[in-house]
Amino acid sequence: MRIPAHSVCTAIRDDIVSGVLEQGSRLTEEQLARRYGVSRVPVREALRTLESEGFVLTRRHAGAHVAEPTEQEAADLLDMRALLEPLGAARAAQRRTDAHLKVLRGLVRLGQERARRGQGEDLRSLGGWFHETLAQASGSPPLTALLTQLRHKIAWMYAVGQPERPVETWAEHGAIVDAVARGDAERARALTALHVERSTPLHRLKRPERGRVRVSQHVVNTTSARN
Repeated sequence: MRIPAHSVCTAIRDDIVSGVLEQGSRLTEEQLARRYGVSRVPVREALRTLESEGFVLTRRHAGAHVAEPTEQEAADLLDMRALLEPLGAARAAQRRTDAHLKVLRGLVRLGQERARRGQGEDLRSLGGWFHETLAQASGSPPLTALLTQLRHKIAWMYAVGQPERPVETWAEHGAIVDAVARGDAERARALTALHVERSTPLHRLKRPERGRVRVSQHVVNTTSARN
């Protein structure tokens, strides 16, 4: 059975973002096929996709490597987030469905409850789901794809600390959802812009840890890889 390239792409991307595959490390089709238990064909397709996304760089006579972004490139990501997330929220206010709204409200309720209890790790996951759902509610596949890729890259380059007052952070989420529910695009945009501005100082640039051995959690296929 042929393993879809997008499954292999997701596995490789996740290992790049988590640091299992370190910045600058060489990527060969044979090595990756063995790592994920797949043939070389989906690996080849996945590497092309990841190169288009900026996670992989192919050098002439040297093959594919994990990209090594500069500090300026990393800073640009936060600037792009500050522009695109408010746009996504404004579009969501105009195009959201009842299903989107139900999920957003449910996430806000859970987030507020976890924030009161001080359950930080749960809040990190819930926050990611909230922003992913808000992007999907924009009704714009290109914008949603850009925001998803942006979140992956920010997670790759930055460690994000917990806010000092998570209850207030989730109150901000709730206010954004209220504006989206009312169809108030400008308020949704403004509230999201303020939310992004307040969260930006929590981002700290990661420093690659050379030589540290990490274990991938991904097995795309349990059968032996085939060339």
